[in-house]
Amino acid sequence: MSYLLPHLHSGWAVDQAILAEEQRVVIIRFGHDWDQTCMEMDEVLASVAEAIKSFAVIYLVDITEVPDFNTMYELYDACTVMFFFRNKHIMIDLGTGNNNKINWALKNKQEFTLQENRPFCDVLKTSQKVKKRHRSSSATF
Repeated sequence: MSYLLPHLHSGWAVDQAILAEEQRVVIIRFGHDWDQTCMEMDEVLASVAEAIKSFAVIYLVDITEVPDFNTMYELYDACTVMFFFRNKHIMIDLGTGNNNKINWALKNKQEFTLQENRPFCDVLKTSQKVKKRHRSSSATF
C-alpha cells in the first residue's frame, strides 16, 4: 500500500514537509516499503488518509534512502511513525514509556480513527482545535 502515499526522498524534502505545513499535523512513517510491519502500517495509514486530510498529511520515508534522521530520532525499529505540528515534534503518551513515536503496526483503521480514548488521535483532535482557534486569534500549540 505504500504506493498510495507520498514518499519523501531526501532529508531536505523531509525538512520542507515539516517546515512548510502550518495548518495540519505531519505524520511521517519511517521504515522500508518492503518490511512487513511497514506494509501493515501503510495499509492503515492509506485507509485513513482521505478521512484525515483536512487536519493531517501523511508521508513515507525510507530510512536507507534517507538516513539523515536515523540517529536524531533513534530510528532503530523496522517501522516508526512520528507526528509533527508547526515544525515541532509532538510527544504522545501511549502507555508504553516511549512518548516519541509509534514503533509497531496498527492493525486496523479503527485504532487510528478519531474515537474517544485513543491517545494518538487526541494529537489530531488537538491540532484541529488549535487550527480553529488560530483562525480567530494567535493561539499556539
